[in-house]
Amino acid sequence: MSVVGIDFGNLQTVIAVARNRGIDVICNEVSNRFTPSLVSFGSKQRYLGETAKTQEISNFKNTISSLQRLIGRTYADKEVQEIEKQYLTAPLVDINGQLGVKVTYQGQESTFTIVQIFAMYLTKMREIAAVEIKMPVSDCVIAIPSWYVDIQRRAVLDAAEIAGLNVLRLINDSTATALGYGITKTDLPDDHPRNVCFVDVGHSTYTVSVASFIKGHLTVKSRAFDRHFGGRNFDRLLVDHFAAQFKTKYGIDVKSNGKAMIRLMSGCEKLKKVLSANTESPLNIESIMEDRDVSSMMKRAEFEELAKDLLSRVEAPLQKALDDAGLTIEQIDAVEMVGGSIRIPALKERIHAFFKKDLSSTLNQDEATARGSALQCAMLSPTFKVREFTVQDITDYPIKFTWQPTPEEDDTELVVFSKYNSIPSTKVLTFYRSKPFDLEAQYAEPEAIPTGINPWIAKFSIKNVEPVNGEPVCVKVKVRLNIHGVLAVEGAYVVEEVIKEEPIEETPKTEATPAAEDAAATSEATDAASEPPLTRKVKKIVKKCDLPVVSATSSLDPGVVTQLRENEMEMIASDKLVVDTEMAKNNLEEYIYDTRSKVDGVYKDFVNPADKEKFVQDLNDAENWLYDEGEEATKSVYAAKLAELQVVGGPIIQRYREVEARAHASLELKESINQLMAQATSTEEKYAHIPEEEKNSIVEKCSKAQTWIENKEERQSMLKKYEQPALTSSEIRKQRDDIVYFATPILNKPKPKPVVVETPEESAPASEHMDDKEGTEQDASKDMDVD
Repeated sequence: MSVVGIDFGNLQTVIAVARNRGIDVICNEVSNRFTPSLVSFGSKQRYLGETAKTQEISNFKNTISSLQRLIGRTYADKEVQEIEKQYLTAPLVDINGQLGVKVTYQGQESTFTIVQIFAMYLTKMREIAAVEIKMPVSDCVIAIPSWYVDIQRRAVLDAAEIAGLNVLRLINDSTATALGYGITKTDLPDDHPRNVCFVDVGHSTYTVSVASFIKGHLTVKSRAFDRHFGGRNFDRLLVDHFAAQFKTKYGIDVKSNGKAMIRLMSGCEKLKKVLSANTESPLNIESIMEDRDVSSMMKRAEFEELAKDLLSRVEAPLQKALDDAGLTIEQIDAVEMVGGSIRIPALKERIHAFFKKDLSSTLNQDEATARGSALQCAMLSPTFKVREFTVQDITDYPIKFTWQPTPEEDDTELVVFSKYNSIPSTKVLTFYRSKPFDLEAQYAEPEAIPTGINPWIAKFSIKNVEPVNGEPVCVKVKVRLNIHGVLAVEGAYVVEEVIKEEPIEETPKTEATPAAEDAAATSEATDAASEPPLTRKVKKIVKKCDLPVVSATSSLDPGVVTQLRENEMEMIASDKLVVDTEMAKNNLEEYIYDTRSKVDGVYKDFVNPADKEKFVQDLNDAENWLYDEGEEATKSVYAAKLAELQVVGGPIIQRYREVEARAHASLELKESINQLMAQATSTEEKYAHIPEEEKNSIVEKCSKAQTWIENKEERQSMLKKYEQPALTSSEIRKQRDDIVYFATPILNKPKPKPVVVETPEESAPASEHMDDKEGTEQDASKDMDVD
């Protein structure tokens, strides 16, 4: 069973697996530990991850990035239009209310929703993990931004289902980081919590979380974030700065050219990283646009001045996280720094100044979240045994339920899950209703969720509610915020109290005299006319009757998910066919070039002069076909062309390889013959027990093999190298195996064990022994008489 953790990042994704009693971050097909979060579409196939990165500049209009920021969004979303669009190169479209992209795929214009795009990317992550662990991947844990709301979480789950992944948990990235930190600590206290603040500055998000640890337990106390603060914001500052500079210095408008913008963004990202370790860095970009090369220089102080307003936003989330946790700076025991952008010195200085204590980097800043996700997957997997460690996460947004009022009640809403409510969590709501009713869930503080996202979460219709004796019935609705942080109604039922009467058990009568019985009978007859009947006990029984619930959520319909999954499988098969076809084409091309270059070289003596000219012409014709009519041929056509050329070329190559192989096999056979004959004719003690006829059989077998190889080699020496060989290496190896398998059991025959003859001891007649014994006894008796 697979145990995989996926840290889904906006710039790149990290995959970790639990194995070999530890957690390993695995590499992709080009041996990188980070896979670009990109999906690109070409004229024949899709490009996912690393291959999409290589296509980014040349195919920027068909390349989709920022999947983490786009999933679960709509086209009309304010943040999408005003913020995210500036980081995208592919055009966005509205697809039945969902955000999508328009691309050119397989020669025609196509549209895909972001959920589909993310599912495509997840299939690549599944493939990378499967190749590494050498088994199919199904179960996984995906780390997502802590600020994701219900619609975004459902979109990730839908995409994972389309990709064929079973998500055991959507874990908040900050919680995954805290889990990776806490489970490895062996010195956690038992009596008082250790409070740790985790500061994560990634590519697009800044998250601060406070967690408390005691032995075997993690509790997330608070979380705060700036959803638009990260490495890409610093990159954008540099891009705007240099774009303005190049417009003045070189007279070119970089922002008017998509490819130039990608080149400049890449250059600014590298410059930012260099400035993290140096006080100044050059920026050199060749052929940025219009065949112009550009260059510039920036100092770290200049960069920090440029980012002054951005850096001023560092303290607010730190203070909010502490306030919400109810802690002071002095009560924070450690500050852990994670995230790729945390390497910016100015950021560290600001955070250090706020806490007034040393910052810790005991975790891998880029891989901590993926490792924590893999640990969570191992904890949820029945096949792994992990040290007991409880994780108590929280929800960041309060959720309320609303309903239509009744004449008997005025309240129409209730906050069911407050801010920082633990997850998973289940609550039961009680209603008194005479007919079916609806419940609507939405976020109680719309201003707290990401701008542009509808605060509505779901609608739940409770059916088949009917009054009893004209009175409303008690309806209980079980609502749950599950392990993914997704809201659901687990069920609804009517609670009915049924009164059941039970007779009182009569007291058994005692034995009495006949006179007493007559007196009792007279008394009972008198009491029967005056006393009421016997009373009965009343017992209340609570009966539950389940009610059907119809849910309307943002999740895709199961039928739609099934159809999209089938479409994804078709595209996977199409991509594989393209790759296989390209490989078949490359094999044919390689064979043509390699064979033709050797016909007049190492293969020269092995080519029949009568066939050489035609064979070379066939190779040339195949090359011309390959770059003309065969440019778009199918896999089977390429394979057939290769097989046709190998009819002539195969024997040539075989004859060439046989020369060296035959010589080596012949040498081995002759060495074996000499060795076995020497052992069979040896006078050594270890062979002395072997019968002479068996030794002679070995000598005879070796002599025949010697004669056979000499005759074959003589015949082979008379042939031309391009003629069919009279002797092959496989025949020689078979001959060697025959004599070795024949001789080895004889030569290794164990010596017979020596015969041991036992000589019995001489013994006197039994009567003599008896006489001696009797004599001894008589002597003893005489002694006793004397005494």
